[in-house]
Amino acid sequence: MATRTPLRLTVVSAGLSVPSSTRLLADRLTDATRRALAARGREVEVTVVELRDLATDVANNLVTGFPSRRLSDALASVSEADGLIAVTPVFSASYSGLFKSFFDVVDNDALTGTPVLAAATGGTARHSLALEHALRPLFTFLRAVVVPTAVYAAAEDWGGRGDSMTEGLPTRIERAAGELADLLAGRVHGDARAAVDVRADGVRTNGARVDGDARVVDGRPAEETFVPFEQYLAALRPDQPPDLIATDEPSGGLR
Repeated sequence: MATRTPLRLTVVSAGLSVPSSTRLLADRLTDATRRALAARGREVEVTVVELRDLATDVANNLVTGFPSRRLSDALASVSEADGLIAVTPVFSASYSGLFKSFFDVVDNDALTGTPVLAAATGGTARHSLALEHALRPLFTFLRAVVVPTAVYAAAEDWGGRGDSMTEGLPTRIERAAGELADLLAGRVHGDARAAVDVRADGVRTNGARVDGDARVVDGRPAEETFVPFEQYLAALRPDQPPDLIATDEPSGGLR
């Protein structure tokens, strides 16, 4: 029986104190994700990047342009991960300066197509929108795939049951971890980045072979790969076979 390679999950925690509620939330999310992946038959190897220990290295990299050895290891862990959990404390209604500085030195293409679970902690629930106006745009800029549920934990969430109008923190953690596990279990590492490379060469159909400057796709001139618009839309449905758009029928549609 073939053994599948464990998935690689990197956890970035930007907590500044010891003990840290930010690290606690990161650990809770990691444990829930591990359990969700185990339920899907997948093992996971976890690497934790504690930014508090890298604060000086990040600052030096910003002014010199060269990462230290341990910062290089942290950046490699992020860029080679199959999935990422990123947790920051909220200061002044946004992520912390250390959190932003770390992702400023991450290569712009390092997270392309990588599933990311974004989370934050704060003293009051009134700052929870920082997840949507700060963290989600940051990872969208890096072309990561941000899971739908982002998790915010205010001081009153720890050990509380919430109220009848809101979901409790444990429920949000389990839901977000399940969404991340779904993306990780169905993802082949590097597929999204390969697709971006193909698009950079000017080919519109992912996975098609490109031969030199003549733009020959799957042995035919690119002009013969015209796809009717309605067939192109049908091919985007998740239940359709991937080769549905590989046709050269000369019917009406968009080029």
